[in-house]
Amino acid sequence: MASCPKRCRRDTIPPMLLGRRTPVTTFLLIAIGVCFAAQYLTGLEDGPLVQLGINYGPAVRQGQYWRLVTSMFLHGGLLHVALNAWGLYQLGSLFELLLGSSRLLLVYFVTGIAGSLASDIFTRAPSLGASGAIFGVMGALIAFLLRRRGALTPQGKSILMQLVGWAVINVFFGFSTPGIDNSAHLGGCAAGLLLGFFLPEHRAAIPAPEPRDYRGGL
Repeated sequence: MASCPKRCRRDTIPPMLLGRRTPVTTFLLIAIGVCFAAQYLTGLEDGPLVQLGINYGPAVRQGQYWRLVTSMFLHGGLLHVALNAWGLYQLGSLFELLLGSSRLLLVYFVTGIAGSLASDIFTRAPSLGASGAIFGVMGALIAFLLRRRGALTPQGKSILMQLVGWAVINVFFGFSTPGIDNSAHLGGCAAGLLLGFFLPEHRAAIPAPEPRDYRGGL
C-alpha cells in the first residue's frame, strides 16, 4: 500500500493539537502562562499585578475599565490556572477549527467582559480568572451546534451532548462549591449562547484534501 502523501497526513492531524490551525488558542494560553509567571514572581494573591488587574466592581465603576479584561488573564493559584488552561485548550481549539481564529478572539473577549460585568453586578467581590470567557466559548459552541443540529453527524451530536453535559456539571459544581464565581460563568455562557446563534461556519478552517490525496491512503 502506498504511503499517504504529505498533504493527506497534514489534514488528518488530530484537531486538538495546537499549532498553525489554532494560533489564537496558542496565543491566549501563552498570555495566561506569562501572566501567571509574573504573578508568581510578584505575589499570587496580593502582588502589584493582581492589585492593578483584578476585577473589582467599585474600581470599575470609578473608571478602571481595564480590569474587566486584565482579570481574564490572572489566576488565584496553580490549580486554578491549570484547570482553566486545560478547558481553554480543549474548547478554544475546537472553536477555532470550526469557526475561525478571528471569531474565537471576538467571542473570548466579548464573553469574558460579559462575565466580568456579571460578577461585578451579582457577586460584588473581587474576582479573577479566564473561566467566564471559557464558559462563553463553550456557550457559543453549544449554540452554533444546536443551530445546525439537523445536519450534524453522529460525532457532532456526541460533541454537542458532551458540551451540554459539561456546562450543566460545571454550573452545578459552581453553585455547590464556595469560592467559585458562578455569576461570571453564567454571564459569559449567556453571552456566548447569544453570539453562537449568529456565527457562520468557517468553512476554510478544515480544508478538504484534494481527490488525489486519498489514493493509497485508505
